[in-house]
Amino acid sequence: MDSQYIIAHDVGTGGNKAVLVDTEGNIHASAFQPYPVHYPRPNWAEQEPEDWWQAVAATTRQVLEQSGVAPRDVLAMVYTTQMLGIVPMDRNEQPLRRAIIWLDGRAPEQAERIMRKFLGKRVFALIAGAELSGKDGLPKLLWLKENEPEVYEGMACFLDVNGYLTYRATGRTVFEWSCASAFGLDLKKKDWLRSIIRYVGLDPEKFPPLVRSIDRAGGLTAEAARECGLLEGTPVFGGGGDVPIAAVGSGAVGEGEGHIYLGTSGWVGVVTEKTPTGRHGVACIHSADPDKALLLAEMETAGACLKWIADQFYRHEQADPAIPNVYALMDRDVESIPPGSDFLVCTPWMYGERAPIADTWVRSTFFNISADHTREHLLRAVYEGVAYNLRWIVEI
Repeated sequence: MDSQYIIAHDVGTGGNKAVLVDTEGNIHASAFQPYPVHYPRPNWAEQEPEDWWQAVAATTRQVLEQSGVAPRDVLAMVYTTQMLGIVPMDRNEQPLRRAIIWLDGRAPEQAERIMRKFLGKRVFALIAGAELSGKDGLPKLLWLKENEPEVYEGMACFLDVNGYLTYRATGRTVFEWSCASAFGLDLKKKDWLRSIIRYVGLDPEKFPPLVRSIDRAGGLTAEAARECGLLEGTPVFGGGGDVPIAAVGSGAVGEGEGHIYLGTSGWVGVVTEKTPTGRHGVACIHSADPDKALLLAEMETAGACLKWIADQFYRHEQADPAIPNVYALMDRDVESIPPGSDFLVCTPWMYGERAPIADTWVRSTFFNISADHTREHLLRAVYEGVAYNLRWIVEI
């Protein structure tokens, strides 16, 4: 009997990585395709949904070509995606605008107004599992209604990144449980918080049907199969958000088990069978396991801080073909500076923060810069700032 395979996609902020694995978990091929983030105004961050799909289709073809695996031997395709994206879909199932992504913080006023309706942050957190910020789903949907009414009124439904890609693959508009946690999911009843959604001024009818991470969401349409180089009808599963799926990948799936993740953002996640109320920027969301929740504390810019210093202070090295990996060079440079960066301190809040203090407007700083500090001091201070912010999160 021929081996059988699964194609998994990690649809991140900076690009999509595809891996082709066999049923024993062995990786046979991988591919990556980047795409841009657009920053049309301060505190806004958007992406083109079509960029995600084109990256998925291209990397699917690439892993098939690299491995030589026949399309008939691919059992399924699945996504793990950045969370909190908003893609307004019209009645012809086409996007009405660019996606508003997780990094976007345009709706702090709407977040405050929603929580005031519930007599404050604490009461809202008791109901929904966490306080709201201007980067969360419900405030940004309310922002759309108030600032782009033609988009909101023309929106038959909205999808997130996972939902949009599932739609492009299968033609079905659905929302996976863990991703739905960011938009008002009742963790106990496993359904939308319809009364709350209506109470804050939104339309529950625009919230799609829900599926579990382990559900078969549909099969590849003929068009999607042709674009990906796979067979029509290849199953596509619910998948999930990058946070709960990272917990599965780390092996932290039992009660009280935790993991730390570092990517563009960073977070600490702990699995629980309870549904506790989040505080200090800690949220309680659905896990990839249908029977468990996940306590999550996220820092918005972890790897993004390293990318910033690479782009600003290592431009020549990035352009040098003799230096294939600028981050490996940065790792060596860090070692030349003693711990503590000679009293230079960096706060790693490049685009607001969620935990341990939720603040959409806070920004990064360098404290104690002196004339004898070098590029390498700044670099080490960034590394240490990210590490200490994560340590702070762990301690709360």
